[in-house]
Amino acid sequence: MRPWAHYLNEKGFTVRVPLIPGHGTKWQDLNKVKWQQWPEKAANELALLERECESVFVFGLSMGGANTLHVGAKFNSRVSGLVLVNPMIHIPDFAINFVGIIKHLVAKRPSVGDDIKKPGVTEWGYDALPTKGVAQLHKFLKITRKLLPQITVPTLLFHSIDDHILNESNSNIVMNEIGSSDKTRIELANSYHVATLDFDAETIFANSVAFIERNIKG
Repeated sequence: MRPWAHYLNEKGFTVRVPLIPGHGTKWQDLNKVKWQQWPEKAANELALLERECESVFVFGLSMGGANTLHVGAKFNSRVSGLVLVNPMIHIPDFAINFVGIIKHLVAKRPSVGDDIKKPGVTEWGYDALPTKGVAQLHKFLKITRKLLPQITVPTLLFHSIDDHILNESNSNIVMNEIGSSDKTRIELANSYHVATLDFDAETIFANSVAFIERNIKG
């Protein structure tokens, strides 16, 4: 997210990139958090931005996209728009229904990170997938999906055609179920899941700025 944030900041926008609880430390920490902490952290950042900005836009990638959708629904009247990159909204794997049991048997699963087409680039994610954290994510996604009709603000979604982490159904669900009449989907032909670090990053960055400029108050 940092290159995206730096780009926006260089264009003159105030940007905050919160560290979501359970992330950016070690994988064991993600097994200790509750899903409510994720949108709570984002909501706190929203409040801070409102103190100095007339318009606030919320951006998110992957699971961060789910967090963006959750906050966008809960605080719809306080947000000017949402920008999503390969957002997660469900896990279409039958085994996920048993994660509540699996988490008591296995602490972690193999990592699914670094799905980036551009050579030599890493997202510096965890080297393991914490099962208790996945159980919390599953709960979070189910609750967030029910909130999608409450989102009526302009929404821009970027979808990587070749994504090895998330099924296209995630982007389809978001586009079909959000309540906004102003929603745009841009297909990314030359990036994998972590598109903000991939070949199509400039497309995401430039279109994000154009989106803000179209929807900013005043």
